[in-house]
Amino acid sequence: MLCGTPGFLRASVAPAAALAAALAAALFSSLAHCSLLEPRDPVTSVLSPYFGTKTRYEDVNPRLLSDPEAPRRDPELLEGTCTPVQLVALIRHGTRYPTAKQISKLRQLHGLLQARGPADGRPGSAGSRGPGAALTDWPLWYADWMDGQLVEKGRQDMRQLALRLASLFPALFTRENYGRLRLVTSSKHRCMDSGAAFLQGLWQHYYPGLSPPDVADMECGPPRVNDKLMRFFDHCEKFLTEVERNATALYHVEAFKTGPEMQNTLKKVAATLEVPVNDLNADLIQVAFFTCSFDLAIRGVKSPWCDVFDIDDAKVLEYLNDLKQYWKRSYGYTINSRSSCTLFQDIFQHLDKAVEQQQRFAYRKTYLLTVGGVNHAEKETVKGCEGDLAATSVTSLIARVDSADLAGSQPVSSPVILQFGHAETLLPLLSLMGYFKDKEPLTAYNYKKQMHRKFRSGHIVPYASNLIFVLYHCENAKTPKEEFQVQMLLNEKVLPLAHSQETVSLYEDMKNHYKDILQNCQTNEECKLTKLNHSCGVSRKFECAFL
Repeated sequence: MLCGTPGFLRASVAPAAALAAALAAALFSSLAHCSLLEPRDPVTSVLSPYFGTKTRYEDVNPRLLSDPEAPRRDPELLEGTCTPVQLVALIRHGTRYPTAKQISKLRQLHGLLQARGPADGRPGSAGSRGPGAALTDWPLWYADWMDGQLVEKGRQDMRQLALRLASLFPALFTRENYGRLRLVTSSKHRCMDSGAAFLQGLWQHYYPGLSPPDVADMECGPPRVNDKLMRFFDHCEKFLTEVERNATALYHVEAFKTGPEMQNTLKKVAATLEVPVNDLNADLIQVAFFTCSFDLAIRGVKSPWCDVFDIDDAKVLEYLNDLKQYWKRSYGYTINSRSSCTLFQDIFQHLDKAVEQQQRFAYRKTYLLTVGGVNHAEKETVKGCEGDLAATSVTSLIARVDSADLAGSQPVSSPVILQFGHAETLLPLLSLMGYFKDKEPLTAYNYKKQMHRKFRSGHIVPYASNLIFVLYHCENAKTPKEEFQVQMLLNEKVLPLAHSQETVSLYEDMKNHYKDILQNCQTNEECKLTKLNHSCGVSRKFECAFL
């Protein structure tokens, strides 16, 4: 979607709509008992580093707890004679509600707690009130309609990210460029709503103090849906057949659930909740752990669910979540990452186009100021002029040519491209590029060896996570190859190149490094089903994962 600059500001909403919005807000507040996190009083938990893909963005960037709108310029960002000419951002949606499936499991667990009966009859319960008793009275406010939708905190994540990026790259996020934003989104409401909230954040940046209208009322409208880009995994038959619908694809996840680490956690939690261990399973324990994260992220409260777990439990449950992400979205199977080739190529098509437009602009500028502009005009203006008068005429002409033909004309047609997707969008792409790959694969049997692993999903793709490509044009480059350079940022921090650990790359060098993906990775071929390898029996699941 190419946004158009708003032609007018709407000062007010229709009274009926305003009243309906107020009533809906009051009803939601009553249902959810929700109090959002106040910046001046941040709530944290010792479990926060272990929530995996349910991690708050501010737990990855703790400085945001005190000032969520203040940008932090990474000292490794290029500056000086190198000017950013294009930014392509892949952004995960903001904080969301649990899914209906997770809510159903939580309701099941809550029912187990309520079925325990009075605590008085249990040994050691006299005069005590543990987490189990506290959770029995804790309101179960999650409802099926929430089903993964974006929460207000998630909209806040997006608005604040927009403010920070606009301040960090002011040459790109100008009012003039606002009319040429390109936004693409997944069809999921949490992604569409994230894109809308980002636009509202930019409005706040451009028009501080003025309430933003609904995105539908802005001339640019909502982001354009493109699931083939943002949910490429849903359109890859090989992935769907061999991973998504394959009952044995997540063998290591299921094996870890019955392994010693998870069983020890299960027994500890059962004792804490004072319920029979046979009534619990790994899935119920995991949803209880995630509920601690949801209450913290959505409501800004440390609920009794957090008191059920200690740090050792949290590390085990984080590993369980990471195993799933690893085998379903990352290095576990080659198709997980290769299915994202279309998105990777789309990003570089945008960058290629920006390079071409910038080069054309530079050539035109040179032509206008030399051959086609000043040299011809000198003959016309210097006639009859002498000395300083002639010099003044030529100088004046240069200024006129520059202002009339160059100033205000933008060399790059789409300086900012924003793409809103999921953790499942970002992880395969980062894996395709070689990031966060450990020497040994994550398995059900090497938990202790992987305590210091690179692949920790919560540190890579928390809510509102973002992978940003910044293309620079360097005026004083010594060679044409050095004229265009590129940097990547992950969650607003410069991301060193996976192959060299350098913080900046010549654009041509980066393209050469990923030449195979850019030229040979064809989605139709990658996602085409091949004959199943029937020799991959149960006993060989681990080896076959890498075939």
